[in-house]
Order: sequence, then C-alpha cells, then structure tokens
Amino acid sequence: MSTAMQAKSMDRGLGGEEKKVIFASSLGTVFEWYDFYLYATLAPFFAALFFPKGNDTAALLSAFATYAAGFLVRPFGALVFGRVGDLVGRKYTFLVTILVMGFSTFAVGLLPTYTTIGWAAPILLVSLRLLQGLALGGEYGGAATYVAEHAPADRRGYDTSWIQTTATLGFFLSLAVIGFCRFSGWLTSAEFAEWGWRLPFLVSLILLIFSVYIRLKLNESPVFKRMKAEGKGSSAPLTDSFLKYPNNKYVLLALLGATAGQGVVWYTGQFYALFFLTITLKVDGQTAYTLIALSLLFGTPFFIVFGWLSDRIGRLKIILLGCVIAAVTYFPLFGALTHYVNPGLEAFAAKNPITVQAKECNFHIFVGPWSKFSECDKAKDLLTKSGLSFKSTDLPAGATDAVITTIGNTELKGYDEAKYRAALKTAGYPATADKNAINWTMTLLILWIFLIYVTMVYGPIAAYLVELFPTKIRYTSMSLPYHIGNGWFGGMLPLLATAMVAASGDIYYGLWYPIVVALITAVVGFMFLHETRGTNLLADDKHVYGRSPGV
Repeated sequence: MSTAMQAKSMDRGLGGEEKKVIFASSLGTVFEWYDFYLYATLAPFFAALFFPKGNDTAALLSAFATYAAGFLVRPFGALVFGRVGDLVGRKYTFLVTILVMGFSTFAVGLLPTYTTIGWAAPILLVSLRLLQGLALGGEYGGAATYVAEHAPADRRGYDTSWIQTTATLGFFLSLAVIGFCRFSGWLTSAEFAEWGWRLPFLVSLILLIFSVYIRLKLNESPVFKRMKAEGKGSSAPLTDSFLKYPNNKYVLLALLGATAGQGVVWYTGQFYALFFLTITLKVDGQTAYTLIALSLLFGTPFFIVFGWLSDRIGRLKIILLGCVIAAVTYFPLFGALTHYVNPGLEAFAAKNPITVQAKECNFHIFVGPWSKFSECDKAKDLLTKSGLSFKSTDLPAGATDAVITTIGNTELKGYDEAKYRAALKTAGYPATADKNAINWTMTLLILWIFLIYVTMVYGPIAAYLVELFPTKIRYTSMSLPYHIGNGWFGGMLPLLATAMVAASGDIYYGLWYPIVVALITAVVGFMFLHETRGTNLLADDKHVYGRSPGV
C-alpha cells in the first residue's frame, strides 16, 4: 500500500478505536495533571510545613521555587522520554511516565515536615518534585502524539483538544479533592493544616492503579508502527531534532512563536488568578476554590470548541490571537477583579497611600539558610502579603532608622510587626475579603474570560506541534519546546510574579511578565511560523518543512 493510500485510509476514521484512544490517553493525563497540581494548590500549606518560619513571603517564595523546580526539569524529561518514545514507541513510554508520576506523588503524602527532620524535608520535597517534572515532561508529548497519530486528518485538532482539557480537568479534580478534605466538615482547619493535606496525595495511588490498567489495553500508534515497518525511524532522535537543520530551527520557533506565550497565558488564567484571589485579595480558601472551579466548569468545553475550530480555520491564528488579546486586557481585568472581589481593600488603598523609605532592601527569589532579611524586607513582606501596593523611596538624609513606612497619615519608624498591624487596623484595613461584598456574577465573568484565553492558546497547540514535525522525531521535537514554554516560561510565573510584586510594591506589577512573553510570541509566531492544518503525518521531512511561512 502506498503512503498516499495509507493516509487516505487513516483519514476515513477509526470509529470505536479512536474513541478508546482518546479516552484512555486523556484519563491517564488527567491523573498526571492532578498529581502535579496538588502541590501548586497546597503551596501555602507547604510554605508553613516544609520551610522555616520567620518571613511569610519568603516562605511562600520557597514553596513556589520548589513548585517551579518541577517545571524547570520538565524539558529534561522531554529529552529522556521523547527519545525513548521515538525509538521504542509511544504506548510503553507513557506507561513509564505515569508510574513515575504516581509513585512520587504518593510519596509526598508520606513526607516528614521541617520541624521533624529540618532541611532534609525541603530537600526530599524538591527531589520528588523533580521526579514529577521528569515524568510530566515525557507524558504530554506521548499522549498528544499518540492521539494525533490515531486521528483522521480533518479531526486532528478536535481529537487532540480532549488531551488539552486534561490539564484543566486535573486542576479541577485537585481543587475538588482538596475542597472536600478541607470544607466537608469531617476535618477541622487545624487538622487539615496539620495532617489532612496529605490525603489528596495518598488518594493518588488508587487513581494510578486504574490509569495503568486502562493504558495497558492500548495498542501502539498505527503511524509509528508503519514508520518502523518501513524502516524510516530515526536512530538518533536527539541529534536529528536539535542539531540538524531545519528541524532545530522549527524547535526554536515553536518555543518562541507558540508555546512560550501559550504557557504564560495558561498559568496566568488559572494559577496566578487563584493566588491573586487568596493571597492578594484575601478571599477565603473555600470561596476562592469555588470561584475557580466554577470558571473551569464553564470554560473547559471551549478547549474542544477551539480544537474543532482549528480544523476549519487553522491552528496558529487562534493561538496568536489568544496571546494578543490576553496581553492587552490583563491589567484592566485584574484591576476589575480587585474591584468586584474586594472593594473594601480597593477603597482602603485609595484612601491610604503607603510609602516605604529604606536601605538594605533585598530581592528574594530562592530562599534558604543563606537568606538574611532586613527590616526593609520584613516591612515589604507584611505589606505584600496584605495585598497592599506601596512606593519605595530612599531614606531622607540623616535618618537613623533602617526603614520608615507611612500608612496614610501614620508614620512608623523601624520595623515592629505589632505596630504595623495596629496602624493598618486603625486606618480601617480589611484583613479578609467580605464574602457578602463579592460580586459573583462579574467575578465569574472575569475568571471565565481568563479561561477563554487559556482555551484559545491551549486547545489547538497539541495538533499544531504534532503536525510541525516529522514522525521519526515527533515525540522528541514537540516535547522540548512544549515543556520549555510551559515548564520554564509558564511554570516560573507564580515565583517571578510574586517576587516582582514584592520588589516593586505594585500588586499588579507581576503581570508584566506574562504580557511581555505573550507579545513576543505573537510577533515571532506571525512572522516566522506557518500553518500546519491538513499536514500528512506520513509525509517525509521535505514535505513537512516545505510549507511557505505565514499565518
């Protein structure tokens, strides 16, 4: 049978087998994302349990740094498992990744805390996060490639968009399980903070067993089997992907012109929005989880909508449009979020401008035993975790205090936490968001808009990356730019944005990071990448790379 006839046969559809592939691949990937995001959602608890006390913002940054470590290692997992997937096969590779992810997540639930074993606790936690990152680095590329290589050409965007829902569904599942443990009433807040947070991690063992059972029933990708049968596979996927032109050019362009912007839009719309609600706007955990969960519920179907639409009008234009719209609207939308979620905090900030005059202020990102916190750092820490913006200036000539803070008409010399809190209270600072003052309709609308941006950039990305590279090195080539874009550009967002806010004194300043990255992606993608819709996955390299550039 000729290559053209094979492609035509595939394009007629696979019926029940196609559905089985989508279900099994998506189910396993939901579980992996559930595992990965448990840590992110519980980061505030880890800040208290696995890191030394003394500076809440620094401890939170340490927790986010550990969270980011799992993302930073994802590209290495893409290299390791991508190579195996191109040499051995898609099915067996993502069986290994799900086992590594499952057992490392289960182990987090068994870890002793900092008070028990000291610095060994965060070291073990980081080690398990690295294993999770390695596994996830191999999982996504395998699942996306596997589904795409089963899908008919005219439904490739639609079929792979189900894989795209898994990250959000995994996040939703993690919120649901955590919410049940925290707010169902059978655990008190103190019990959950002490030991109940372990339960969602331990439950993952049950999900692991079920997911492995389902995946064992799958067959290898027909495109991969045909390639191997024809002897067209690559004996050196890493070399062919990253050291040979033009594939290495497309790996770089895929990163800068598609996945970097997609990554920051994704994490801004889901994780940063959650952290902004709970940390900055002082919304209680139950309300914040409910708001995010509802926005996920309303927004998730649009992954399928934009995946389907990409089969009709193309993938790249949808991704780049999502990046541009997000970049242009983030500042007004987050400002509106403050207005509709915590109007009391907004009113307090308007009536009580805050100025911090200080010396010896440090910019903390990675916090450890070597970190020293000045009075300036402590003052800014308290204001930042209170969700308040402030202006930083130099101390006046002759000042003897290390820091002078002005809150409205009150001047505080030196740093004394009790005096700072008393001054805030006297000025009318709302320590928590008033649930009765939250405009649920407008808040959900804003959070839903964030999710629409996410679905625009994420829904078509799997099909786009699969079609951009030839079969013999597809797993390796698509996995690296995807995981650098999501793992490095996206995964670093909570850490960098939090540090930028603390350093600048502006609660919205962290948004500059996703805005700049998204705009760079839009420019690079428009100028240098081409549309892939309709690409024949059985085509040779020359045919794949031979498309003319342009959206």
